[in-house]
Amino acid sequence: TPLIRFNFEGLRSQHTEIYLKLENLQPSGAFKLRGAVNAIKLADPVQLDKGVWTASSGNMALAVATAARNFGIDCTAVVADITPKAKLDAIEKLDAKIIKVPWLEILEIARVHRFSGMRGLFLHPFSNPDVMAGNATVGLEIVEDLPDVKAVLVPYGGGGFAASVASAVKHIKPDTRVYAAEVEFGASFS
Repeated sequence: TPLIRFNFEGLRSQHTEIYLKLENLQPSGAFKLRGAVNAIKLADPVQLDKGVWTASSGNMALAVATAARNFGIDCTAVVADITPKAKLDAIEKLDAKIIKVPWLEILEIARVHRFSGMRGLFLHPFSNPDVMAGNATVGLEIVEDLPDVKAVLVPYGGGGFAASVASAVKHIKPDTRVYAAEVEFGASFS
C-alpha cells in the first residue's frame, strides 16, 4: 500500500513530516488481509481441507473471508452481535458462513482460541505468529519507502499488529522509535 505525505499546514513551522500508510486501500479495507493471506499460505493443506475460521468484530472476519475466497476454501466468521451491517453484508457476499455471538464471547474465543463446533484452521486476529508475520510487512514497507523514518505510530488494539510492525521496523532500523496508540475508550491501555 502507498505511504503518502500528510500535508497539514500546522506542521510546517515545526519542521515535522508525517506520512500515512494507506492500509484502507487493501481489498478488505484493512491491514488484516496481510496476516490472513500469510497464515493461509503457510498452513498445512490438511488443515485447510476443513476450511478456516476467525472470531472478530469485523475487520479480521472480512479479511479471512476475502483470503479464503481467493484460495477457494470454506470460511466461517464468528462475529460480534454489534458488527455493522455493512461488514456483515460484505462477509456474506464472500460466501462465508456467519455466526453472531455477544461481544464478550468474542473476547473469550480470543482468549481460549476455540469455539464449540468449529472445524478447520483458526486464524486468531492478533495472537497467531503467521498472521503477525504477514502484518509485519507493513513495517518492512514503511522502512523501504521512507529509509530515514524517525518514528512510527501504530494502533494497538489487541497488540499483535503493534508488536508485528515494531518487530519489523526495529529489526531493520533499531534506532527508530515505535509508539503504540489506542483510542481513549480502549480497554487495552486503560
